[in-house]
Amino acid sequence: MLAVTEAAAEAISALTAQGGIQQEGGLRFALQTEADSQPALALTVAPQPAEGDQVVTANEGAHVFLEEGAADYLSDKVLDVQADNEGQLNFAVLEKG
Repeated sequence: MLAVTEAAAEAISALTAQGGIQQEGGLRFALQTEADSQPALALTVAPQPAEGDQVVTANEGAHVFLEEGAADYLSDKVLDVQADNEGQLNFAVLEKG
């Protein structure tokens, strides 16, 4: 199952608070496939899980909703937050160490 770092959980809580959906909302991953391309992860802030989503709740209470394909892909991964060259925070999917 996807692991969520403390930093990622704090970022998710901040995003859902901005959207006014802090208690029940979360970050949702879905696997999208386009013709002639590799599947890609789509990331959205969602007010609640979609039907069939797996729900991962971090220690800090932040929720991550995983569409079935995304759940399979992310089952052995860690969700973290990392700063880019400009200092912007971005979610990062890492291999479990």
